[in-house]
Amino acid sequence: MQGIRSEFDGRPDDGATMVVADGVSWLRMPLPFRLNHINLWLLRNDRDCVIVDTGMGMKTCHDTWDAVLAGELKDATVSGVVVTHMHPDHAGCAGWLVDRLATDFWMTRQEYLMCRVLVTDTNADVPEPALRFYRAAGFSAEQLETYKAHFGMFGKFVPDMPRSYRRLRDREQPDFDGGAWEVVIGRGHSPEHACLFDAERNVVIAGDQILPTISPNVSVWPTEPQANPLGDFFDSISTLEARLPEDVLVLPAHGTPFRGAHARLEALRKEHTDKLNALLENGGSPRRAVDTFTDLFGRPIDDRNRVMATGEALAHLHYLVENGDMVADVDDDHVTWFRRR
Repeated sequence: MQGIRSEFDGRPDDGATMVVADGVSWLRMPLPFRLNHINLWLLRNDRDCVIVDTGMGMKTCHDTWDAVLAGELKDATVSGVVVTHMHPDHAGCAGWLVDRLATDFWMTRQEYLMCRVLVTDTNADVPEPALRFYRAAGFSAEQLETYKAHFGMFGKFVPDMPRSYRRLRDREQPDFDGGAWEVVIGRGHSPEHACLFDAERNVVIAGDQILPTISPNVSVWPTEPQANPLGDFFDSISTLEARLPEDVLVLPAHGTPFRGAHARLEALRKEHTDKLNALLENGGSPRRAVDTFTDLFGRPIDDRNRVMATGEALAHLHYLVENGDMVADVDDDHVTWFRRR
């Protein structure tokens, strides 16, 4: 099995497009963050165009779309907007685009409904179960106050979702772009992430499920505090290995298109397995989730990434507990301590 191979030497400028396969164009959308872009995809044929993923619901992305719709897509009929999963960089402009274009909107059911739920948290008080969740993970009183101050940010970047949708289902071939794309569901990073595979062109739009250089975040969240998303992610790696050819052209949401899907999936499996082994090796004494960051990330964690780091730590700890390798004990202060069995 060969390693991953970048397919292109360059990339499009922000807001510009590049053809990557017959009828498939790469649109690079700028983001004003450390992860400074998301890759969107335009599926074009003689009749129409379908947009896959949308960018964040913010002026930077709206301005980019204004330019694309007035330029590249000026004479195109946009017959659908597809969102691979609920995260704001993918779904944030969905409502704005669908309303503007008066077109169909496609998403999996779990992603659509969860996105609608999270949008309702905007301007809401922090639920007590969420505070209990992070207190149990080891947050200090000061860290809980920081969490409270940033609660509800999801809706800032997904200001509106389409009020109806067409459902993407695993193994089905929806009737956009001539029915060319088969839905392949991945889990762990998000509940029901849709990848799109075209066997004839040997291309997969992978969203965040397969990224070339970074691992997608796999986290436990307060909405499902006992979840085992890493188990789901490992299962999805096996599913993708079984359903995608090794030489498929992978179109990721971040980074550059590449080939070598199986090699990349195996590398993701190994990365998480190494983290599990580190937790077991150092798990002789009880530790809270926040005490495991060095094992998992090898660097300090600050307020900007503490919530995601905690979710990722819990994903690994829950996997070990569910497999019988660790136990979780709750003390009188309702803090959870994990130790090797």
